Amino acid sequence: MRADLTERVLRGLYSAALYILAPITLYHLIWRGFRQRAYFQRWGERYASYPTIAVETPLWLHAVSVGEVNAAAPLVTRLLQDHPGLRLVVTTITPTGSERVQALWGDAVVHVYLPYDLPGAVARFLDQFKPKLALIVETELWPNLLFACRDRGIPAYILNARLSARSLRGYRVLGPLIRRALRGVSLIAAQSEDDGKRFIKLGAQPQRVKVIGNLKFDTLPVDDTDFVRELRHHRGIGTVWIAASTHEDEEVAVLEAHRMVLQAHPDALLLWAPRHPERFRAVAQRAAEVGFMVATRSEQRWPRPGTQVFVVDTLGELVKFYACAKIAFVGGSLQAIGGHNLLEPAATGTAILSGPHLHNFADIAKRLLEADAMRIVEDAPALAAALLELFTDEDVRERMAASAQQLLLAGRGALERTMALIEPALPRGD
Repeated sequence: MRADLTERVLRGLYSAALYILAPITLYHLIWRGFRQRAYFQRWGERYASYPTIAVETPLWLHAVSVGEVNAAAPLVTRLLQDHPGLRLVVTTITPTGSERVQALWGDAVVHVYLPYDLPGAVARFLDQFKPKLALIVETELWPNLLFACRDRGIPAYILNARLSARSLRGYRVLGPLIRRALRGVSLIAAQSEDDGKRFIKLGAQPQRVKVIGNLKFDTLPVDDTDFVRELRHHRGIGTVWIAASTHEDEEVAVLEAHRMVLQAHPDALLLWAPRHPERFRAVAQRAAEVGFMVATRSEQRWPRPGTQVFVVDTLGELVKFYACAKIAFVGGSLQAIGGHNLLEPAATGTAILSGPHLHNFADIAKRLLEADAMRIVEDAPALAAALLELFTDEDVRERMAASAQQLLLAGRGALERTMALIEPALPRGD
């Protein structure tokens, strides 16, 4: 009884705080909308207000943004193949995640934004779709959502679960509440031993934590031969590198590194794919302002002879452009973001460079470094030096790329292990 009373008090305080702060969500949507216009759209979904009547969708999968959608892609594709009659709703939080869902599966799944973690909104969302199983990808621990699933008897599985040391410290602000919410989770399929231990430390029941590996290793390979051939037809082979998933504070370093590369390789081409769409126009303008010849994917489609910086200002094409480059710098790592997906360039045979801040991909980064399949750079001069070395030493570059691909192949299997875990719980009648 005391435990139930404590939980009610904690949930009440948490929910009251969210309702008090609810008006700020509108300002947030407006502020983001000025940077990315998609945030001005579909506000009703953010508060679980839907124009359509309730429709039962037995399986629900949540993936917050592009990275999580890509991680879940092999799983969702497999579910659609093995259970063609199973109705599936996929939720995201970001518009870029939404666009990725539509690009991958179109009308094969239902897609809406996940509502804010307000009790009323959560209840309306669950009433609308009536899921019988909840699959949450990576690290989305919303207490009211998890409690509502538990109270309605909806098993909740956290798949491809990861929890960095930094995230663990952050969640401890709501420690007692998160601990109780995690006790209601049916299964946590952790990426690594360290991730599993951190979830247990946060409050998960040890017997419900399984270490099954990272779904990103099972990303389906794509034949990009025609795409690479098309780019080379327009631009020539030359010296090509890519700066991918970069953040605003890394942009000066990218430009400075490319300036140094051009001094040694006047024909060099930088393919530049900023992490956030609101930075697309800004990086193109920034590169032009410092004197580079700039083209963009949305306007010129392909780089031409003389193009020095080509901005990839579209979504869903990053892996194809990785395949066009000899070396990839993966952003979110020169500043304390925590890094981004290192396995995508590995899959395309592209040598990998990264900054030192990799806490979001600590296990993958450790394995790549141990296999001598990746180099760490601290700043713009170090990035330029690594690029120049690898452009000059083809043997080292190809050896790094081959080691990364071998590691990628050796890491496969998480998809099969995940399917084995969730198959018994999948809604039947499909």
